[in-house]
Order: sequence, then structure tokens, then C-alpha cells
Amino acid sequence: MRDEWEHAHTDYTVPAQRRMPASLAESETDWRHHLETSTPNGWLIRHSAMTEALASGKPLYLLHTTKDIDAIRTSRQLHVSTGCLVAALYCSPLTSQRQGLRPHNLGAYLMETKPSTKPLVFEVTSDAPIRPKGVDYLHLGPIHLRTYLRYQSFLTPAENEQLDHAVLAGLRAAAAFLDTALRNAAGRSTPVPAFIDMLSEAVAHVPFLGYLYFEVLSEYLMLHSTTPETKSYAQMGELNNRLYKRLAFAAVDGMDQLFNLARFNPHHDRLVELIEGIEPALAPAAAEYVRRRLSHLLALTALHPSQDVAPLTFQEADLDTFQNAAPGLYGQMVFRELRYMPRYRHLYHCFEKSKALEAWEYWNSEGIPTPFNATLPKGEIGINPLYPRSSVRVWAAEQDDKGYLHPTQEVRADFTPHLASWWAPPRPRTGAAP
Repeated sequence: MRDEWEHAHTDYTVPAQRRMPASLAESETDWRHHLETSTPNGWLIRHSAMTEALASGKPLYLLHTTKDIDAIRTSRQLHVSTGCLVAALYCSPLTSQRQGLRPHNLGAYLMETKPSTKPLVFEVTSDAPIRPKGVDYLHLGPIHLRTYLRYQSFLTPAENEQLDHAVLAGLRAAAAFLDTALRNAAGRSTPVPAFIDMLSEAVAHVPFLGYLYFEVLSEYLMLHSTTPETKSYAQMGELNNRLYKRLAFAAVDGMDQLFNLARFNPHHDRLVELIEGIEPALAPAAAEYVRRRLSHLLALTALHPSQDVAPLTFQEADLDTFQNAAPGLYGQMVFRELRYMPRYRHLYHCFEKSKALEAWEYWNSEGIPTPFNATLPKGEIGINPLYPRSSVRVWAAEQDDKGYLHPTQEVRADFTPHLASWWAPPRPRTGAAP
């Protein structure tokens, strides 16, 4: 169990630690070196303002936006949500300056686009410097799978049969692309337009691929952008989160109303068009970057480290073979299928609370009161509700006309080991614009 949580976390201040499948053309160390040294903003991977604030040992100031401040005041309780931070209160960093608390560009964006929410300021004071170690939700597949197998008896025989059928059908439908991606991870070079178009079609059958596709493009944009906006954020130690927000909303109709990456599936020509609309200079190399990077990350997140990428095939694979060879991908597929079962709203806390308890135990043992989303240290950071060696205070806040936040009234509320109410996005139909 602990090994799986360790595998799902990344500390960008130390060399890559994960075990990897055999025959990969490029290692995680190779990619880390390339991203840090050969991209305009790669230096922010190790030296972002957020990670340096964690390591400083000083109190952290974090922004959370909520529609339910009255409920918090009445109940005097703070609940955490599931998602990319597993079981933490979703926040973004604040920097204390003479003029007030300056929001990270992610937080500024959230306040601009969610005017009906109320900003809350959290002060987290820990007993020691915090190791800058975050959770990468793309690596949570083995944990999703183990949790499902532990509580599989909670499902009816018909529900288990339905789940098995859905996973196997998705695997069979996407097998040609999955095999192609693994061959590319082992060094083959599939023609880029064909690769991207196969990926686009496969997302409907394996929704996890939409998440992987989006995160690869987000990484590409944030690390390679050279616009004045991106440079100004970099000077403040921040990656530019607005880039991937623009990408998502341009790629999928209605994404601003319902952020669901299972719908993210632009084909090749649309991908090039999307990047041209965000930063034209980055468009020519974007699709090739996706081919190389997504192939590598799929092998790393999907397969058991004991596997050899080169001979592996998903063609005609049965569920037992699939589970043993690719527990990460199997777990991601099961996790997303479970959410659409009619009874899952009643089983949600059984499955998700189990993962939350494990995450809290791991974070406490590692000295992590504030885990962050470690697909990149881009500014998505949370508060561990059960960390015993930190104090947390919270205030309602107001924003001035220059964008700075000012705490106005302290909110008396305590973190509780409860998850926010169950919610799952509607099952996607046809996703991105053609």
C-alpha cells in the first residue's frame, strides 16, 4: 500500500525515483532533464515560488473559493473534496506583500471567472519546513484498482458483470491505439497525424486518455510559452495556468460550465488549430510533443513496472492479463466506470473514504500538511485536514481594485475527516469540437 502511494508522489527537487517498465526509449530521468534544461520555463519545475514557500518553514497563505461560506460558519466544519488532490481542500498560493496578499495567477483566474464565490484565506503554520512532495493523479490507477477489489463485494453480481463488460469493451476498442503508443514509447515513430487521430478516437473508449492528452498539452504550453504574460508570471515564480484553461475551453464546447476531461479529444488538425489560437509559435511542434510525451507517460502510468513495453500487446487481452500487465490503466478505467453506476452515489463514501484515509496516513508520515498536484508544480495545492503538527486559521477576505486580498473576519471552523458530497460529471457523449 505505501509503495503505491510513494509511486504516485513526485518531489521535483530530487532525481526521479519511480521504477519503470523495461524497453522504454526514454527514462523519466531523461524527460526530467529535458523539461528542466531545454524549455524556457523549465527552471520553475524545481524553483517555483510555491515549492520554495513550502521549504521555507514559514507560514503558508492559501486561497480557497467557496459558495458555502454561510454553511461553513453555521456548521463550523470544513470538508475536503476528492479529485486531483485525492482528499484535500483545493487551494492556490497567496504571497504576502506590503499591499496585501497577492493571488497566484491560478487563484486570480478562479476569482475572475467565479464571481459568485467568496474568497477564504487560510494560514497554515507547520512545525517544520514542508517537503515539496505532491501527488500525481495520473499515477493513482493501482490505488483505484486495489480499492475496487477490496470493496468489490459491495456491488451486485450484475453490477460487477456490467463493470467487467464495460472495461473489456473499452480495452478492445482502444487496443490498436494502446499498442501503437507502447511501440512509440519503445522508440518507434508513428506518423504524427495518424497517431493524434487514433488518440482522438480512443478517448471515447478509454476516458483516462483524455486526461493524459490534456495534461501533456498543458505541460507543453506552460513550459514552452514565451508570451509577455507568461514571462511576467515566471518572474513571480509561477507557471502560467491561464494557458491550459484557454485550451480546455476552446477545445470542448461547454467546458466552462462542466470541466470534464473525458471530453477532451481534438484530432490532429484541430489540435494544431487550438495551439495556433493560444500561441502560434508553439503550434508546429505540439503534435510531435504529444506523440512522444503521451506515449512515455502512458507506459509509465498504465503498466506494472515489471512489464517489458516492447513485446506487450492489448490485442485479444482478457481481463486477468490486462489487470496484471496494466494495473494502472485498469484502475483508471474501473474508477471512471464506477462513477456512472446508478448506486454509486450510495457507495461513494465507501470507495473514496478508503483512499482518503490512506492518503492522510501517507501525508502525515511524510510530513505533508499541504499536498499539491504534481503533474507539474503549477499552483494547485491543498490542505491535509488531519495533519497533527500544524495549525490552520481561516478568514473571509475582500479583494481590492488592484487584485490584492485582505482578510476581514476570522471564520471559526475546524477541518473534519469528511468528504464533500458525491458528484460525478455526466457521461460524455461526443466530446470536442471537430
